[in-house]
Amino acid sequence: MEQEEVIDQYSFNAEGLPVNIRVIQKGDFVPLYELTIPNLGEGTKIVLNTLKGELITEVRLEISELINPRLAVEVKRKFEEKARRLLEKRFLSLPEESKKVLTACLIQQMLGLGELEPPLHDDQLEEIVVNSSAEPVWVYHKVHGWCKTNIWIRTEEQIYEYAASIGRRIGKQITLLNPLMDANLPTGERVNATLFPVSVHGNTITIRKFAKNPWTISLLMEKKSISPEVAALIWVCFQNELSLLVSGGTASGKTSFLNSISAFIPPNQRIISIEDTRELTLPSFFQWIPMATREPNIEARGEVKMLDLMVNALRQRPDRLVVGEIRRQREAEVLFEAIHTGHSVYATVHADNSADTITRLVSPPINIPKQMIDALSAVVVQFRHRRLGIRRVLEFSEVLKGGDINVLYRWDLRSDSVKEVNEMSVLADTLELYAGMTRKEIGESVDEKAKILRWMFKNNVKTVDEVGLIIARYYASPDEMNSIVGKNSPFDINMFRRG
Repeated sequence: MEQEEVIDQYSFNAEGLPVNIRVIQKGDFVPLYELTIPNLGEGTKIVLNTLKGELITEVRLEISELINPRLAVEVKRKFEEKARRLLEKRFLSLPEESKKVLTACLIQQMLGLGELEPPLHDDQLEEIVVNSSAEPVWVYHKVHGWCKTNIWIRTEEQIYEYAASIGRRIGKQITLLNPLMDANLPTGERVNATLFPVSVHGNTITIRKFAKNPWTISLLMEKKSISPEVAALIWVCFQNELSLLVSGGTASGKTSFLNSISAFIPPNQRIISIEDTRELTLPSFFQWIPMATREPNIEARGEVKMLDLMVNALRQRPDRLVVGEIRRQREAEVLFEAIHTGHSVYATVHADNSADTITRLVSPPINIPKQMIDALSAVVVQFRHRRLGIRRVLEFSEVLKGGDINVLYRWDLRSDSVKEVNEMSVLADTLELYAGMTRKEIGESVDEKAKILRWMFKNNVKTVDEVGLIIARYYASPDEMNSIVGKNSPFDINMFRRG
């Protein structure tokens, strides 16, 4: 027998369904993500399939009820009531706890994605991937990277049904004539699906999970993704309404980083965010208007592009504009026009380092004049080291006159630390011109904010609202906030709430 080593194990609740996870190293090149549901054996699964057929007959729903997200709670309630009645009728002596588990399992089979539903509730996962019916489902674990699972979707037809049901809920179709689909689950997860023969080995589904607990600056410091000093310098830029661009490769954490630094925006300002898919989560007390693009329906009507939203957002008098990813020339032109007209803008773009970011902006398909780029104040580059399974801020660079860059901080792999590589020039001049800050005062402001960030980290301040409250209190009364940090007082959220 192959020797197995359990390298991680934990449990969670998937909407009433208890789930146990073991991550095992078992003679393979990748770990095994083993998911089990207590007391749910093969015999029970056969009974559930029988009950599923009866449940379909018992609960009659119009297609409009199934695809309307506002009716989701009512539809779920109907199924729960009927499922419990069927279980009580069939299994008189079944314990109450077992009825709850079986009911939850039936609901996930009927209204969810069946076998894929339990891992969707695992907060440790970033991706859930079905490559075909010939191999197990794969997952990307935040700690252990890519793992095979003990979950199998046994037929290509079942994979297709899952993809089609996701599409139906948002008015999309995936067929042999339209074998590619991008969609979203009601909970925010992004879904991509493809059909054979476009995907040669079989039908596929890729689900990128929506973070229910969004990244904050404290969490990034905990993961060593950013140093307090660089985070504090970014905070200085936000406080003084300087525009920044976040760049990086695929899955480097650009949007997560943008989410974390957005908490540096003062709470008395109006924020509009624009995304292809809703991913950002800002503090709940912000004046924040999230907007998302919309693809055309099957009649090729009703499309709302990012450019449409950007133009519209500028008519809503925003103080800050937070944009998902810039991909096209006109989007970039509007973004830089917004900066030139006095708006503070933060956005992401695909590029591997600061120099590549400038090259990407001035080359097709974005292709904007280089002289426009100095409207930006700085570029922050995110980096994902796949072999080590870590994400780091690779570079923080100021943008010079004419659109060139000057790297101020760079991550060093050998020491796993951020090092200052050049002195600040244009950024310091900008802060001196518009904020009246001398170079000494800039340094003092960075030190002051770094102390607050270290205090937040030490006191385990991690949620979006908690981080937002502390930053808001600093803006309202910096002396009071500095006093709390100077005395090393413990964090009490009630100290920071107003009213």
